[in-house]
Amino acid sequence: DRRREPLAAGSLLHPIIKEAGEIHSRLLDHRPVIQGEIRYFIKEFEEKRGLRELRVLENLKNTICETNEHTLPKCEQAMHDNVNETFKRLQAVNIRIRRLQEKEHEEKKLQADKLVAGEEKRVAQWETFMKEQEAKRAEVDEEHRKAMQRLREQYANMEKELAKYVSF
Repeated sequence: DRRREPLAAGSLLHPIIKEAGEIHSRLLDHRPVIQGEIRYFIKEFEEKRGLRELRVLENLKNTICETNEHTLPKCEQAMHDNVNETFKRLQAVNIRIRRLQEKEHEEKKLQADKLVAGEEKRVAQWETFMKEQEAKRAEVDEEHRKAMQRLREQYANMEKELAKYVSF
């Protein structure tokens, strides 16, 4: 009988332990509930995130298509038109500048020619002036020489006259 007692006590304890284990897992073991909640959260997050990312990617695709099909050709055409217009304007400005440089060069040449002609004229005038001055100097020297001769003759005459009066 002794052998049966422990079995009987063990068999009675087994359902109690089982129920205590179930109560314990229901009250204290939250892993299955938490894992279910985590799976649900991840599923919801991925679905919403996936949809949001799909919307963002779709918007980007639409923007890129619109840019490639409409905006880029318009920009290229505007740029091409503006570059051609700017190039034409630059050519016109270049031609004007070249003409202005040619006029300026001609003007400087004319001024240089005038300066050379004026200098030659002044040199000629200076030479004429110097010749006139030389002629006047020669004339003045001649007059001075004649005046000196007259004064010598006059002083000689005055000495003769004085000599007459001194002999008295």
